[in-house]
Amino acid sequence: MQRTTSVIQSTQTIDTSIQYEDNYNESAVWIVFGKMLFFTLLMTIAPLASFFIAKDYIFEGIFKVSSRNSYTYSAIVAVIVVHIVLITFLFVAFRENIPGKKTSINTTKESTENEKKTLSIEEIAMGYIHVANETMCRPIRALTEGKGFDRRDHVLACFGGAGGQHACAIARALGMKTVFISRFAGVLSALGLALADVVHEMQEPSGKVINSDNWSNILDRLNYLSKYGTDELVKQEYDRFVILNISIEILLIYIFLFFITKSIIVEKYLNLRYEGTDCALMCTSNGDLAESFIDIFVKKYKEQFGFILPDRPIIVDDIRIRALAKSAMSIDRKIDVRSKDKPLKELKKVKCYFEQGFVDTPVYLIEELYAHDDISGPAIIIDPSCTIVVEPNCEAKITDCGDIRIAIQHIKEDTNSTELDLIRLSIFQNRFMSIAEQCGRVLQLTAISTNIKERLDFSCAMFGDDGGLVANAPHIPVHLGAMQDAVQYQMRAIGKDLRDGDVILSNHPSAGGSHLPDLTVITPVFHESDKTKPVFFVASRGHHADIGGLTPGSMPPNSTSLFQEGAQFLSFKIVEQGQFKEKELIEKLNEPGKQENCSATRTLMHNIADLKAQIAANLKGVKLVQELIDIYSLKVVQAYMRYIQDNAETAVKDLLKSVLHSFSEKEHKHQDNIKLHAVDYMDDGSKICLCIDIDGQHSKAKFDFTGTSEQVWYNWNAPRSITNSAIIYCLRAMIAHEIPLNNGCMRPIEVILPPGSLLNPHKDAAVVGGNVLTSQRLVDVILHAFGACAASQGCMNNITWGDNKATSYYETVAGGAGAGPNWHGRSGVHTHMTNTRITDPEILEKRFPVVLQKFCLRPFSGGQGKYRGGDGVDRRILFRRTMTLSMLTDRRVHHPYGLCGGENGQCGKNLLKRVDGRLINLGGKCSVPMEPGDTFILLTPGGGGFGKVNDEEDKNSEQTEFQSFIERGSLFDYKLTQEGV
Repeated sequence: MQRTTSVIQSTQTIDTSIQYEDNYNESAVWIVFGKMLFFTLLMTIAPLASFFIAKDYIFEGIFKVSSRNSYTYSAIVAVIVVHIVLITFLFVAFRENIPGKKTSINTTKESTENEKKTLSIEEIAMGYIHVANETMCRPIRALTEGKGFDRRDHVLACFGGAGGQHACAIARALGMKTVFISRFAGVLSALGLALADVVHEMQEPSGKVINSDNWSNILDRLNYLSKYGTDELVKQEYDRFVILNISIEILLIYIFLFFITKSIIVEKYLNLRYEGTDCALMCTSNGDLAESFIDIFVKKYKEQFGFILPDRPIIVDDIRIRALAKSAMSIDRKIDVRSKDKPLKELKKVKCYFEQGFVDTPVYLIEELYAHDDISGPAIIIDPSCTIVVEPNCEAKITDCGDIRIAIQHIKEDTNSTELDLIRLSIFQNRFMSIAEQCGRVLQLTAISTNIKERLDFSCAMFGDDGGLVANAPHIPVHLGAMQDAVQYQMRAIGKDLRDGDVILSNHPSAGGSHLPDLTVITPVFHESDKTKPVFFVASRGHHADIGGLTPGSMPPNSTSLFQEGAQFLSFKIVEQGQFKEKELIEKLNEPGKQENCSATRTLMHNIADLKAQIAANLKGVKLVQELIDIYSLKVVQAYMRYIQDNAETAVKDLLKSVLHSFSEKEHKHQDNIKLHAVDYMDDGSKICLCIDIDGQHSKAKFDFTGTSEQVWYNWNAPRSITNSAIIYCLRAMIAHEIPLNNGCMRPIEVILPPGSLLNPHKDAAVVGGNVLTSQRLVDVILHAFGACAASQGCMNNITWGDNKATSYYETVAGGAGAGPNWHGRSGVHTHMTNTRITDPEILEKRFPVVLQKFCLRPFSGGQGKYRGGDGVDRRILFRRTMTLSMLTDRRVHHPYGLCGGENGQCGKNLLKRVDGRLINLGGKCSVPMEPGDTFILLTPGGGGFGKVNDEEDKNSEQTEFQSFIERGSLFDYKLTQEGV
């Protein structure tokens, strides 16, 4: 722990502990979760607070609480309630409140009577602890495994007043063998500030390649910064010395300076990355040789990402030093060993509930413990600032310095029971989602393209042995519903030819693809019992900035056939038996260049690198799935996969019942069936027609798109998988409580798509715009039919530019969200089927020959109403080099409609401002050559309003005044902009 004097400081202990996260102690990595515990419990067990006043409790197929009054009381109280139930509380002050708390939790017990297994009051409380523990495990797994460390090889260190209560359970869930708890755990942050070393940091940018020609310059700069940092530390200590000792003679000051200089340690760092990538790793070395830094970087890169790039130069992004003056204070004070005439005695015994039931548990005071005392679990150790629970089958030992080291004995889970257990169901939901999230982290870190690394235009998900979606990370909705179709197509196409070590690449619309730039990489997961049939699948889909075709960016606004939109992969084994098929891949990526007026991929090396990143992300998922199977057994994991899908199916059926009930109440008569209708039009006049027939008796619905226009000549035709994505997204969005988005959502749904229509086109039809335009309009139509909210911006506002060399860029731009029955639409956001980020202005201007002149909200573009629609944005980009600009946008003709009397949002507009000042309206879809000095102006649509405006005051009460803008170039005014925001 250090008291840092650098510019960037942190007041949170958890942040300080990982400030130098790339400089791990090689002998033991301590995973600290003290403050994370507090916030996790707030988020995970907060619904327990509603026990005090809530009227009903519904488990809804998974272990949680649903209440109209959730979060009314403090979640901190809720955490206490759980522990009150599990232990005969130690403190008399709380005893009088115990009966009321138990009565509240007993209400929840009654709500489980309809489940297969009846839970006791204590089992329910223990269940919440289990769910909280698993929720805390997710970020710990992500942090350690994302850095390439195996958490099982390290020690779990915790701090804080409550950390010790969960430490044994957390360690057991993570597969860790040892827990370390400081005797000062309850006040560790404050103690750390008092004992911290003094640190001075300095950093300078470099940008040089690390090689023999540049090394002497790099080393000179390191030495200069080292000397300057040392001088600064000496100056700090001198100033403090003089203030405290004004009358001390000069000689003593010089003696002090001599000794303080000798106690200073200087650590030298280089922030290194491979050329063409953005993932820099901070590396240090004991010596001053370039090879030492390179070796450490390569080792760390291999640990973190699973591969290296040996043919690429290594860039020194930054040169950094850390000068550290060691503190003379220490807390390593040894305590006495217990004498024979002082036997170990507990303070008292209490009944505490563990997995085995209530157990008589001894309680010890930490100040009465001596070095080398052994305490067998179960036991409770307390002091005024913290409580430590030693669980059964764990052994605590007091160290020479009075700290507590707990050895964890791992109890193998019952792998034979596949009976539904609500607590375990919630744990598996967290584990499945964690797998998808960690895949996404690896993909973002290892990819090199702006699209994937910065804009996060990718999705990762896990699929069952039937190809059905099991769990996904919160990535791109338009991907997630369609990826299931892609996996199931490959199962039909390849089937028995799949082997361990195979990886499939696909992007074709008839094979579950959304559009060609979205490349899907699918990896089967095999179990050792049968290497011929996959037991799970892991898949990642990423948008590649260019894969060939008519225009740079592979998003041509004027394509009329699929071959004009880039390279096609129907079912291609990119890895076969562990061998990466680079030669065949390059041939496929170059095929579009053989077509008239088309080009091969313009970013070949980026394509290959990003595909390798997707393969690495899938490999991470495969390892995590196999680890889960090792813990629980294949039979149990697959059983809970199906239970989670069943839970989603039940939630959708309940939604359909509630919609039927709501419409029956409006019409004041009971109905077993209702039909909901909605129609909307694309800017070219194409119609999307929907009739939703809800069958209340069977809790099913038919989404019938009969009446939708025919397939169009240009490219906003939408493959069938896109419609499925839109439906599953809308259903999930309308369910009030949290469920995983998976295959179960679609079980009660039947979809009718007329062949040859806009939503079910021919296999060779152009579709690149269907993924980004029609998908958004589908969501508007579905939500309109349910009366859920007004229309949003209705398209993703797709912009691409580039040349026929190596420059290619793609982005989707935010707009306004539609208002709803009790909320205002959000302004300047990506809505519905897109969930990407905009590229940071600094990165945009650094990598591409453009200047971001302006980026702000578009005032008053949202529709008025009782609830306002969100405003669109105003984005202006000046080009510094000749480029081809292409745009695929909609809602330039038909307004985003309001609902229930709300007004329409404004249409969008695309303008070209020539260098001589002329303004030209470009329409919604076109390609245009941009010359140096030309500016593209993009005004995106607002969202529709909801409800009638009562008076002028209501109409203007929610007008947005916030204007985050960037003028004269973002780099120029970056600081000013940040201050303005």
